[in-house]
Amino acid sequence: MNELVHGAAGRKSRSAAPARKPPGRTNDPERTQANILEVAEAEFGEKGLAGARIDEIAEATKTSKRMIYYYFGSKEGLYLAVLEESYRRVRDVESELKLQDLDPEDALRRLVAFTFDHHLHHENYIRLVMSENINRGQYVAQSQRIQDLNIPAIAAIKHLYERGVKAGAFRKGLDPVDIHASISALSFFNVSNRHTFGTIFKLDMLAPSYIAQRRANVTEMVVRFVRK
Repeated sequence: MNELVHGAAGRKSRSAAPARKPPGRTNDPERTQANILEVAEAEFGEKGLAGARIDEIAEATKTSKRMIYYYFGSKEGLYLAVLEESYRRVRDVESELKLQDLDPEDALRRLVAFTFDHHLHHENYIRLVMSENINRGQYVAQSQRIQDLNIPAIAAIKHLYERGVKAGAFRKGLDPVDIHASISALSFFNVSNRHTFGTIFKLDMLAPSYIAQRRANVTEMVVRFVRK
Protein backbone atom coordinates (compact mmCIF):
# COMPACT_ATOMS: atom_id res chain seq x y z
CA MET A 1 0.00 0.00 0.00
CA ASN A 2 1.24 3.46 -0.84
CA GLU A 3 2.37 5.66 2.00
CA LEU A 4 -0.37 8.02 3.12
CA VAL A 5 0.73 11.61 2.91
CA HIS A 6 -1.66 14.40 3.79
CA GLY A 7 -1.09 17.55 1.79
CA ALA A 8 1.88 19.75 1.31
CA ALA A 9 2.40 20.03 5.07
CA GLY A 10 3.25 16.36 5.25
CA ARG A 11 5.89 16.80 2.55
CA LYS A 12 7.43 19.85 4.18
CA SER A 13 8.01 17.86 7.36
CA ARG A 14 10.78 15.98 5.57
CA SER A 15 13.82 18.08 6.44
CA ALA A 16 15.89 16.69 3.58
CA ALA A 17 13.43 17.77 0.90
CA PRO A 18 13.52 21.40 -0.28
CA ALA A 19 10.34 23.44 -0.25
CA ARG A 20 8.38 22.96 -3.44
CA LYS A 21 5.49 24.70 -5.10
CA PRO A 22 2.53 22.65 -6.29
CA PRO A 23 2.69 21.69 -9.96
CA GLY A 24 0.63 23.75 -12.34
CA ARG A 25 -0.83 27.15 -11.67
CA THR A 26 -3.36 27.89 -8.93
CA ASN A 27 -4.28 31.11 -7.20
CA ASP A 28 -6.24 29.39 -4.44
CA PRO A 29 -4.70 26.11 -3.21
CA GLU A 30 -7.26 25.69 -0.41
CA ARG A 31 -10.15 26.03 -2.83
CA THR A 32 -8.48 23.60 -5.22
CA GLN A 33 -8.06 21.01 -2.48
CA ALA A 34 -11.65 21.50 -1.31
CA ASN A 35 -12.89 20.98 -4.86
CA ILE A 36 -10.80 17.83 -5.22
CA LEU A 37 -12.20 16.49 -1.94
CA GLU A 38 -15.78 17.23 -2.98
CA VAL A 39 -15.44 15.46 -6.32
CA ALA A 40 -13.45 12.61 -4.79
CA GLU A 41 -16.17 12.04 -2.19
CA ALA A 42 -18.67 11.38 -4.97
CA GLU A 43 -16.19 9.18 -6.88
CA PHE A 44 -15.24 7.08 -3.85
CA GLY A 45 -18.83 6.99 -2.65
CA GLU A 46 -20.06 5.68 -5.98
CA LYS A 47 -17.25 3.25 -6.78
CA GLY A 48 -15.38 2.55 -3.54
CA LEU A 49 -11.62 2.76 -3.14
CA ALA A 50 -10.84 -0.01 -5.61
CA GLY A 51 -13.11 1.26 -8.37
CA ALA A 52 -12.45 5.00 -8.12
CA ARG A 53 -10.16 6.56 -10.73
CA ILE A 54 -7.83 9.49 -10.10
CA ASP A 55 -8.01 10.32 -13.83
CA GLU A 56 -11.73 10.98 -13.54
CA ILE A 57 -11.29 13.11 -10.42
CA ALA A 58 -8.59 15.15 -12.16
CA GLU A 59 -10.77 15.67 -15.22
CA ALA A 60 -13.81 16.70 -13.19
CA THR A 61 -11.79 19.19 -11.13
CA LYS A 62 -9.81 20.51 -14.11
CA THR A 63 -6.57 19.70 -12.31
CA SER A 64 -4.00 16.99 -12.96
CA LYS A 65 -3.09 13.67 -11.41
CA ARG A 66 0.25 15.19 -10.52
CA MET A 67 -1.40 17.99 -8.53
CA ILE A 68 -3.71 15.56 -6.74
CA TYR A 69 -0.74 13.43 -5.76
CA TYR A 70 1.13 16.54 -4.64
CA TYR A 71 -1.65 17.49 -2.24
CA PHE A 72 -2.68 14.02 -1.04
CA GLY A 73 0.28 11.77 -1.75
CA SER A 74 -1.55 8.83 -3.28
CA LYS A 75 -4.97 7.47 -4.15
CA GLU A 76 -5.16 6.00 -0.67
CA GLY A 77 -4.10 9.33 0.82
CA LEU A 78 -6.92 11.09 -1.02
CA TYR A 79 -9.40 8.44 0.09
CA LEU A 80 -8.40 8.88 3.73
CA ALA A 81 -8.57 12.67 3.40
CA VAL A 82 -12.12 12.30 2.04
CA LEU A 83 -13.08 10.10 4.99
CA GLU A 84 -11.63 12.61 7.44
CA GLU A 85 -13.40 15.53 5.78
CA SER A 86 -16.72 13.67 5.77
CA TYR A 87 -16.49 12.96 9.49
CA ARG A 88 -15.33 16.51 10.21
CA ARG A 89 -18.34 18.05 8.48
CA VAL A 90 -20.92 16.01 10.37
CA ARG A 91 -19.21 16.58 13.71
CA ASP A 92 -18.84 20.32 13.07
CA VAL A 93 -22.56 20.75 12.43
CA GLU A 94 -23.40 18.45 15.32
CA SER A 95 -21.38 20.67 17.66
CA GLU A 96 -23.60 23.63 16.71
CA LEU A 97 -26.87 22.00 17.83
CA LYS A 98 -26.63 23.71 21.26
CA LEU A 99 -27.92 20.62 23.02
CA GLN A 100 -26.89 22.06 26.37
CA ASP A 101 -29.53 24.80 25.97
CA LEU A 102 -32.40 22.29 25.82
CA ASP A 103 -33.91 20.02 28.43
CA PRO A 104 -32.50 16.49 28.12
CA GLU A 105 -35.38 14.89 26.20
CA ASP A 106 -35.65 17.77 23.73
CA ALA A 107 -31.87 17.68 23.29
CA LEU A 108 -32.01 13.97 22.53
CA ARG A 109 -34.84 14.48 20.05
CA ARG A 110 -32.87 17.21 18.29
CA LEU A 111 -29.77 15.01 18.07
CA VAL A 112 -31.69 12.04 16.65
CA ALA A 113 -33.52 14.21 14.12
CA PHE A 114 -30.27 15.85 13.05
CA THR A 115 -28.54 12.48 12.56
CA PHE A 116 -31.49 11.13 10.58
CA ASP A 117 -31.61 14.23 8.35
CA HIS A 118 -27.85 14.32 7.83
CA HIS A 119 -27.72 10.71 6.69
CA LEU A 120 -30.76 11.18 4.49
CA HIS A 121 -29.19 14.09 2.63
CA HIS A 122 -25.61 12.76 2.46
CA GLU A 123 -25.81 9.44 0.68
CA ASN A 124 -22.14 9.62 -0.31
CA TYR A 125 -21.21 9.74 3.37
CA ILE A 126 -23.20 6.56 3.97
CA ARG A 127 -21.64 4.86 0.96
CA LEU A 128 -18.15 5.88 2.13
CA VAL A 129 -18.76 4.36 5.55
CA MET A 130 -20.09 1.20 3.89
CA SER A 131 -17.01 1.08 1.66
CA GLU A 132 -14.69 1.51 4.62
CA ASN A 133 -16.44 -1.35 6.39
CA ILE A 134 -15.79 -3.50 3.32
CA ASN A 135 -12.13 -2.50 3.82
CA ARG A 136 -12.56 -3.65 7.45
CA GLY A 137 -11.87 -0.14 8.73
CA GLN A 138 -8.19 -0.24 7.80
CA TYR A 139 -8.01 3.41 6.73
CA VAL A 140 -10.09 4.76 9.61
CA ALA A 141 -7.68 2.91 11.89
CA GLN A 142 -4.81 4.98 10.44
CA SER A 143 -6.50 8.30 11.23
CA GLN A 144 -6.04 9.79 14.68
CA ARG A 145 -8.04 12.75 13.40
CA ILE A 146 -11.18 10.64 12.97
CA GLN A 147 -10.70 9.18 16.44
CA ASP A 148 -10.37 12.67 17.89
CA LEU A 149 -13.39 14.02 15.98
CA ASN A 150 -15.68 11.50 17.63
CA ILE A 151 -14.62 12.26 21.21
CA PRO A 152 -16.77 15.44 21.46
CA ALA A 153 -19.75 13.63 19.91
CA ILE A 154 -19.74 10.98 22.63
CA ALA A 155 -19.05 13.61 25.28
CA ALA A 156 -22.15 15.54 24.18
CA ILE A 157 -24.33 12.44 24.45
CA LYS A 158 -22.81 11.59 27.84
CA HIS A 159 -23.53 15.10 29.10
CA LEU A 160 -27.16 15.22 27.96
CA TYR A 161 -27.75 11.67 29.22
CA GLU A 162 -26.32 12.47 32.65
CA ARG A 163 -28.48 15.59 32.82
CA GLY A 164 -31.51 13.44 32.02
CA VAL A 165 -30.64 10.91 34.70
CA LYS A 166 -30.13 13.67 37.26
CA ALA A 167 -33.49 15.22 36.32
CA GLY A 168 -35.21 11.86 36.69
CA ALA A 169 -36.15 11.74 32.99
CA PHE A 170 -33.73 9.01 31.82
CA ARG A 171 -33.11 5.58 33.29
CA LYS A 172 -29.74 4.74 34.79
CA GLY A 173 -27.11 2.32 33.54
CA LEU A 174 -26.91 3.20 29.83
CA ASP A 175 -23.67 3.61 27.91
CA PRO A 176 -23.34 6.83 25.83
CA VAL A 177 -21.52 4.90 23.07
CA ASP A 178 -24.42 2.43 22.93
CA ILE A 179 -26.90 5.30 22.67
CA HIS A 180 -24.81 6.71 19.84
CA ALA A 181 -24.77 3.30 18.14
CA SER A 182 -28.56 3.04 18.31
CA ILE A 183 -29.05 6.53 16.85
CA SER A 184 -26.54 5.83 14.08
CA ALA A 185 -27.95 2.41 13.21
CA LEU A 186 -31.55 3.56 12.94
CA SER A 187 -30.59 6.59 10.84
CA PHE A 188 -28.06 4.71 8.68
CA PHE A 189 -30.35 1.86 7.63
CA ASN A 190 -32.88 4.16 5.99
CA VAL A 191 -30.22 5.18 3.46
CA SER A 192 -27.90 2.17 3.24
CA ASN A 193 -30.71 -0.32 2.65
CA ARG A 194 -33.25 1.81 0.82
CA HIS A 195 -32.79 -0.01 -2.49
CA THR A 196 -33.02 -3.57 -1.20
CA PHE A 197 -35.57 -2.93 1.57
CA GLY A 198 -37.69 -0.68 -0.62
CA THR A 199 -37.75 -3.20 -3.47
CA ILE A 200 -38.54 -6.21 -1.29
CA PHE A 201 -41.36 -4.52 0.60
CA LYS A 202 -42.58 -2.31 -2.26
CA LEU A 203 -41.86 0.92 -0.39
CA ASP A 204 -40.97 4.32 -1.79
CA MET A 205 -38.41 5.19 0.84
CA LEU A 206 -37.82 8.59 -0.73
CA ALA A 207 -41.48 9.64 -0.49
CA PRO A 208 -41.84 12.68 1.80
CA SER A 209 -44.64 11.01 3.76
CA TYR A 210 -42.54 7.88 4.35
CA ILE A 211 -39.50 9.92 5.40
CA ALA A 212 -41.52 12.06 7.82
CA GLN A 213 -43.10 9.02 9.47
CA ARG A 214 -39.82 7.12 9.64
CA ARG A 215 -38.06 10.14 11.13
CA ALA A 216 -40.72 10.44 13.82
CA ASN A 217 -40.59 6.71 14.55
CA VAL A 218 -36.80 6.62 14.86
CA THR A 219 -36.82 9.60 17.21
CA GLU A 220 -39.54 8.05 19.35
CA MET A 221 -37.76 4.68 19.53
CA VAL A 222 -34.55 6.24 20.84
CA VAL A 223 -36.35 8.48 23.34
CA ARG A 224 -38.41 5.56 24.69
CA PHE A 225 -35.26 3.46 24.99
CA VAL A 226 -33.60 6.10 27.16
CA ARG A 227 -36.63 7.44 29.01
CA LYS A 228 -37.19 6.31 32.60
